[in-house]
Amino acid sequence: MNLVDLVLTVCELANPTSCRTEHLYFESRGSLVQCMLLAPTEIAKWSERHPGLKIVRWTCVFPEKGREI
Repeated sequence: MNLVDLVLTVCELANPTSCRTEHLYFESRGSLVQCMLLAPTEIAKWSERHPGLKIVRWTCVFPEKGREI
């Protein structure tokens, strides 16, 4: 199965300088454009489950070869 990686940069609401990267993996539908079209819905779901965090940036990439998921 080919995957695409939705990479989120998230920061704590209580401490906006405390940020980290989160990865959401999806089955690839052929292109990164498809990921970009599906991302807003998945970002909204993730945000609901993490109310103390704010997403400040996101992008879609193909995962690095050999990376453990």
